[in-house]
Amino acid sequence: MKKIIITIVSVIVSNLSLFSQNRVESVLNEIEKNNTTLTALQQSMEAKQLENKTNIYLQNPEVEFNYLWGNDVIGNRKDFSAIQTFDFPTTYKYKKEISNIKNEQVALEYQKQRKDLLLEARLISYDLVYNNALLLELSKRLNHAQSIANSYKSKFDIGETNILEYNKAQLNLLNLSNEMESLNVKRDALLGELTRLNGGIPIEFTASEFATTPIPADFEQWYAQAEQSNPLLNWLKKEMESTEKQVGLNRAMSLPKLKAGYMSENVIGQKFQGITLGLSIPLWENKNQVKYAEANAAAIEKTANDQKVQFYNRLKLLHAKAIGLQNNASDYKSRLKTFDSSELLKKALDKGEISLIDYILELSIYYESVNKLLRSELEMNKTLAKLNQYL
Repeated sequence: MKKIIITIVSVIVSNLSLFSQNRVESVLNEIEKNNTTLTALQQSMEAKQLENKTNIYLQNPEVEFNYLWGNDVIGNRKDFSAIQTFDFPTTYKYKKEISNIKNEQVALEYQKQRKDLLLEARLISYDLVYNNALLLELSKRLNHAQSIANSYKSKFDIGETNILEYNKAQLNLLNLSNEMESLNVKRDALLGELTRLNGGIPIEFTASEFATTPIPADFEQWYAQAEQSNPLLNWLKKEMESTEKQVGLNRAMSLPKLKAGYMSENVIGQKFQGITLGLSIPLWENKNQVKYAEANAAAIEKTANDQKVQFYNRLKLLHAKAIGLQNNASDYKSRLKTFDSSELLKKALDKGEISLIDYILELSIYYESVNKLLRSELEMNKTLAKLNQYL
């Protein structure tokens, strides 16, 4: 029978945990759909991607018409020309490749901002889970304190206890009631934060159980996946590609530009027409551009390597912290159940073996232990959220 009860309780806890996780994910999906900041960022991304597609094509053609007045002998002169300027052919190839890379970077910037915003929402959701769990605990404690207060009022009315014991019971009830009100105010504030992130649309959130999230045992294998999914690191990789292409572009820009077109000239009795060719020799305009691009590429590579090292060490610390918090919370939870003396304390109080003040003091120690466990679970889940942000 005992095994059946344990199994049933385990299933209920598991279902509550699954409900909590599903509720958090549901909230995040709603926020992603309704958040006005994300909508603005998406439109900004699309605008920047269009901007990156500008200035990568041929220069505008030049069309020129001249009408020059002469005299009765030579008459008037009419000139017409249409000229197209061309950069060195590889210039357009590099411009297009850089444009595509920049557009990928814009998308990565959006993904980073999106993940940061959803992390903020997730952390607020975890605060709400913690707050709701405390509210459930406090409601039980409040009911218990109300029962004690009623009991001591009845005893006081018939003279079985003194005013000091009566006041202690009432004061204990008052403190718990005040704590409950404070938690409700905090809960409303947290819901307000979710409403703000959800584009002003209110969100209901009643989950009070933290989900059981597995922590990857093999950090190196897990990190390899996280590294590939990190928008910042991918952005830096693209920046390295872009700077390498920029070196090639600057070299191409240092090569001569070509001009080709059609030209005609009309005067009395004569008409001249044919092609026009020109060559622009870049002696000074692009001086040091190639050197700058090479130096910039080297700097970006150093920055990318530094960011990779920082990211690796930061995640390794978070991974170790998460495992430590998980082990601590699991051990603390099992021990807390073993050392629960609330029923024994109630029996001792009813039998008059301990005073009310001793009862409240002893019970407060257990209550603080439960609160500490909830805080530990909150910190563990927030650490996991930061650890898994880029997966």
